[in-house]
Amino acid sequence: MEEAAVLYVVPTPLGNLGDITLRALDVLRQVPWVAAEDTRHTAPLLKYYGCGARLLAAHQHNEEGAAQQVIAKLAAGESVALVSDAGTPAVSDPGARLVARVRDAGFRIVPLPGPCAAIAALSASGLSEPHFLFYGFLPSKAKQRADALRELLTHPHALIFYEAPHRILETVAALAAAFGPQRTLVFARELSKLFETIHGCPLGEALAWLHADANRQRGEFVLLVSGAPAPGGDGEGERVLRVLLDDGLSVKQAAKLAHAISGTAKNTLYEKALALRGG
Repeated sequence: MEEAAVLYVVPTPLGNLGDITLRALDVLRQVPWVAAEDTRHTAPLLKYYGCGARLLAAHQHNEEGAAQQVIAKLAAGESVALVSDAGTPAVSDPGARLVARVRDAGFRIVPLPGPCAAIAALSASGLSEPHFLFYGFLPSKAKQRADALRELLTHPHALIFYEAPHRILETVAALAAAFGPQRTLVFARELSKLFETIHGCPLGEALAWLHADANRQRGEFVLLVSGAPAPGGDGEGERVLRVLLDDGLSVKQAAKLAHAISGTAKNTLYEKALALRGG
């Protein structure tokens, strides 16, 4: 049940309208105001779900002013739902500054669980690192992007980036240049939409995969990169590989399974297995 003078942070579907939660529908149907990243995008969504709330614009260019509007509504005893165009507000989308201002003003903020592209992509990536680092959008300029990637080079965690279609080629090229050809890149494209694609490959093969079909360069992307191997090589990956080879698995089978267990790059394990079997 919607409460008075509360800011609700409400995730909306990435694409498939069936992904809205029941709780999100309850809030959107009861609040008198919705603060939206793009009112033109959100208006049809509210109409589809039968929500009669009035809209306020709250995007990256007016976030401070929008925060004052929201605070005024809350001060009058009215609740507000904050939404972005898709997914969870304030996660690589506008909303964080607005939430901070509302919190500073002393009003209650209630976050709702729901769609998030980064988490959806991670769950289907097959990357086995126990931890991940969500980065979001890399800088658009080449030098700043290269500097940012250099700082991430030795992180052992899986890395998660967002990217737009018009920058996908240059960003993938930058990832390969920074991290080398062996680490795994997983493309998660157009999640929950008609042309959803999830594809993993070594970074050295990623640009070729994109160029093989121009349609693969379209849509919104989540890019996931496997973590850096431990200094001096991945001892766990090699240990698992040796056990599998000793059990009689083929080089290809052993490399594939050792990659799934340890997260070490499949090509690295394959080459190591060839050397071990050859010896």
